[in-house]
Amino acid sequence: MSNITLEDLRPANGATKKSVRVGRGRSSGCGKTSSRGHNGEGQRSGNSSKRGFEGGQMPAYRRLPKLKGFQVYSKVNYAQINVGRIDALGLKEVSLETLKEKMTIHPSCVGLRVLGNGEIKKAVTVKAVYFTPSAKEKIEAAGGKVEIV
Repeated sequence: MSNITLEDLRPANGATKKSVRVGRGRSSGCGKTSSRGHNGEGQRSGNSSKRGFEGGQMPAYRRLPKLKGFQVYSKVNYAQINVGRIDALGLKEVSLETLKEKMTIHPSCVGLRVLGNGEIKKAVTVKAVYFTPSAKEKIEAAGGKVEIV
């Protein structure tokens, strides 16, 4: 077996193809109109259709309705919990971390907001970013503590 050198390397059969030389007479196969057709915009020199051009049809960016409003990419995701649900959990201390451990809120939540729906009977320490006035009042009336983190 002989050694293969760089000079021996060739592309596989059919891998390379000669480029078509347009406008070189009838015998070339691409003479006369040079594969541009007979009349119309594409036959003229200097033709370059703009982005989104659909051959004269109303382009998609004009057919489709415009979007309203805007997208907030810096949105902060807060978990919300009602006072009645805190009472049902049966915990001594409620915070974002304890609720994540209990798997009652989504892990992507950054802060906890406490809402005042429901009743609470046990004394509970609640740590959150925000409390509604009624929630704060109900927790303190039951003997619990409210801590804003």
